[in-house]
Amino acid sequence: MLKIVTIPNSVLTSRTKKVEQFDGSLQRLVKDMDQTLKAQVNPQGVGLAASQVGFDLAVFIIRPSPNAKTEVFVNPKIIKVEAGILEDSGKRVKNPQGSKNKKKKHRLEGCLSIPKIWGHIIRSAKVYLEYQDLAGKTHKKWMTGFKALIVQHEVDHLKGVLFTQRALEQNSQLFEEKDGELKKLLTK
Repeated sequence: MLKIVTIPNSVLTSRTKKVEQFDGSLQRLVKDMDQTLKAQVNPQGVGLAASQVGFDLAVFIIRPSPNAKTEVFVNPKIIKVEAGILEDSGKRVKNPQGSKNKKKKHRLEGCLSIPKIWGHIIRSAKVYLEYQDLAGKTHKKWMTGFKALIVQHEVDHLKGVLFTQRALEQNSQLFEEKDGELKKLLTK
């Protein structure tokens, strides 16, 4: 099992390199990443980028639920983003900025590399992703709902962008988990 790198390690804020070799070492890395992701329990991890385990390669895996099959994405690029965001309920909202309903919330997001910190991050409900599999074959696929959120978070990792940076850009509140409760962090 691999060790998850945490902030302030510079690998987390650096762009990853394109995978050129689709060989046994890539397959071993992904297998080790999968084992590491499955071992995460408090909180349970749903995605893991290679940079989070110290490798500056454009690779990530996702596993949206404990029973889901792990999916592998090599050299991924988001080609299109469809308007709309996801709420905590998982429902898609067309125009959150224009809404007068103050009770609407964005999904609370966290990261295994930033333990005990959470934030409401605006993410698109639907993205079109181009990526390669472990054999190097290129695929294009729409990702929706929770998978779209995970993919955007992981693609950000490959660009060296952490969710806390997104929170600051979006003027969103960050929270720290202490004694099982979320306490507001000063972010402004």
